[in-house]
Amino acid sequence: MEIAEILQQLERNQGTFPRAAVAAAVERRDEIIPELLRVLEDSIDRAAELSRSEAYMADLYAMFLLAQFREVRAYPLVVRFAALPSDLLDNLAGDFLTEDLGRVLASVCGGDLGGIQALIENEDTYQWVRSSAIRSLVALVAAGLKSRQEIVDYFAQLFRGKLKRQWSHVWDELASCSCNLWPGELIGDIEQAYEEDLVDSGFIGLDDVQRAMAAGKDRALAQLARNSNLRLVWNTVAEMEWWECFHPASRERKQPAPPRATVEQSAPKPKVGRNEPCPCGSGKKHKKCCGK
Repeated sequence: MEIAEILQQLERNQGTFPRAAVAAAVERRDEIIPELLRVLEDSIDRAAELSRSEAYMADLYAMFLLAQFREVRAYPLVVRFAALPSDLLDNLAGDFLTEDLGRVLASVCGGDLGGIQALIENEDTYQWVRSSAIRSLVALVAAGLKSRQEIVDYFAQLFRGKLKRQWSHVWDELASCSCNLWPGELIGDIEQAYEEDLVDSGFIGLDDVQRAMAAGKDRALAQLARNSNLRLVWNTVAEMEWWECFHPASRERKQPAPPRATVEQSAPKPKVGRNEPCPCGSGKKHKKCCGK
């Protein structure tokens, strides 16, 4: 398959997963990397235009493939993409922001934390992007690319001044990720965050933190190594082919769900933990429904 044909098949969702095109992209890795970088840059530059098309998916294919290839030249582009305004990101990336962005960042950063930290610390960046950026640091520890101590030391800086002391999901993720790494050195900071109502107990309760603390560091790191949600990207086909957008027949068999709000509309108040049942009545967890 020629490069132009691969790119054409990856540009828009046609209702089925383009397995052959993705396989061809992997086979022609060296030739297609410059084109994927161009696609990602173009997606950023034309974000306002492209976000109006529900079918556009070239940006997502590009990020997954470049992550699979461990292409460090993609890192500044992924950071630029993640810094786009929230309304554009919702339309361009959807669930990718909460489910996959962190692992993509970890896969392309080459050990450089500068771009990730810039996303986390910028109060103007979309809160779900900042949360995923925090999670990317834990993925780097899980992959053995960063030491636990380096990331815990950075988390301490976030707790102690680098984050605005006002609730957002960023605080929830920071508390949760601290537990992934074992919260021993940070327990005082975490307890203070709960005292100030900076962490949503519906997302992770202080009792959850205390259980993680009691379980010990060895158990936390063993669980981290098995956590599939914190792995690097290895196989674009496996990452994407199961997505519901490629299986219209299964969608038609489902009962219609209530309309979903945007992430920004559904998040802050009242606070609902993303692992709690969605208040819209769909029967799904909040993070899989209106909390997307």
